[in-house]
Amino acid sequence: MSAANCMCADARAIIAIMKRFPLIAVALLALVAAKGVDPSHFVPIVGNWTVVNEASVGKVVQVDGRQWIKGQPSAGLAAKARTIYGAKHEEFIDAVKAYAYFPYAVDKDVDEFHRGSISMRFRLLGGQLDQCAGILFNVKPNGDYLTVRFNGKEDNLVLWTFKSGKRSFVKKGSQNVRIPIGEWHTMKIDVDGVQLRGYLDDQLLLEYTLAEPVSGKVGLWSKTDSVSQFADYEVAAAK
Repeated sequence: MSAANCMCADARAIIAIMKRFPLIAVALLALVAAKGVDPSHFVPIVGNWTVVNEASVGKVVQVDGRQWIKGQPSAGLAAKARTIYGAKHEEFIDAVKAYAYFPYAVDKDVDEFHRGSISMRFRLLGGQLDQCAGILFNVKPNGDYLTVRFNGKEDNLVLWTFKSGKRSFVKKGSQNVRIPIGEWHTMKIDVDGVQLRGYLDDQLLLEYTLAEPVSGKVGLWSKTDSVSQFADYEVAAAK
């Protein structure tokens, strides 16, 4: 059957459902509308990342961990790694294949982030095991990185490090915050030398002195089966 005939068959099926079950039809149409394409500014490295249209926000980046199998890099990893690291991409590919434990996407428009701020808006939509959204930074060619993330299952902002395939807890935010599913919130990190500060909705919750200055790629981070959306991602390098 051709693609056109498939689409017509799908349309007829939806129309039939609409006539008999209007509420189910609304949910089905919402699912069809949610289908997206790969992000243009972010390179998916691990997990399923797409761009979807949200009526009140516009285009947003979405990660859907329900479709992801632990240890599975994103499709076309070799070409994506080459886009990010050029001649150094082989080391990065080997690291990702060996340690594809958490979904993340890299901002291809930022060569190196050393100091300044990274901010975004996010909302958590679901996840049985986890409901996470995070800022990825200090990504190295060997696959090591840092992330500040919020977990809706734990109600906290936490700094983690991922080194040689092992994720390690670094520091938890000063207080727990409850975020209802589906609400938009802001997250920001400030980096000044080895000094790191993490904010949730403009409230300073995390302060930490890193072992060494930041120098690496940046992007978005998630965990296991989280379904999360990201918007207004901005990187401001300090002068």
